[in-house]
Amino acid sequence: MMTVHEVSKRTGVSIRALQYYDRIGLLPPTAVTEAGYRLYDDAALLTLQQILLFRELEFPLGDIKRILNDPNFDRDRALEQQIELLKLKRERLDRIIDLAQQQKDKGGDLMDFSAFNSEQIERYAKEAKAQWGETKEYREFEQKNLTKEQQQSAGAGLMELFRTFAALKDGAPDAPEAQAAVQTLQAYITAHFYHCSNEVLSGLGQMYSAGGEFTENIDAYAGAGTAAFAAKAIAAYCKR
Repeated sequence: MMTVHEVSKRTGVSIRALQYYDRIGLLPPTAVTEAGYRLYDDAALLTLQQILLFRELEFPLGDIKRILNDPNFDRDRALEQQIELLKLKRERLDRIIDLAQQQKDKGGDLMDFSAFNSEQIERYAKEAKAQWGETKEYREFEQKNLTKEQQQSAGAGLMELFRTFAALKDGAPDAPEAQAAVQTLQAYITAHFYHCSNEVLSGLGQMYSAGGEFTENIDAYAGAGTAAFAAKAIAAYCKR
């Protein structure tokens, strides 16, 4: 067993990051001593390695948590796909380096932007992510067979709900108004995406405050701090 300091030294992951991974339920320690020290075994280090591979591929922490917690997660298959994605990224980087070298050699007159094309990587990542994270909620959403316009409309309506949280964020997350906003959010997700149980809602709340795409999008739309407040309100709601 290794302490959090030993894990940080061995892996290069900061102690603060490891503590945060524990706090959001992404990488809990194997054990905690009576003095409160986190301890990690080899299995936890393997999980951390998976997390770092997903992070290298720019997956948000919320998505990584959902994927790793999926009982259908196949580690060997994931590694194969991660290797393929990393090779695609390397090939793209090699093309960009070649382009830069040609620009240098030819005095910067080469007008070629094809090296920056990332469509192949994005397409492969999307397909792989769907396989890694195919939860029953994902399947339920797929069965709705919504058109692109309907998906955009549902997504826009969801984002609009966060304006309510923004207007309440100076108050307490367990205040009646904030709890009513959470109930409205839960009902909206159930009606437009998939059945949003308290367990699913709790997971979404953690994603909202995890610092990835969810946090950025919510705060960009409704104002800084909205995602964190919504997450706290959801946590209070799910504890009731």
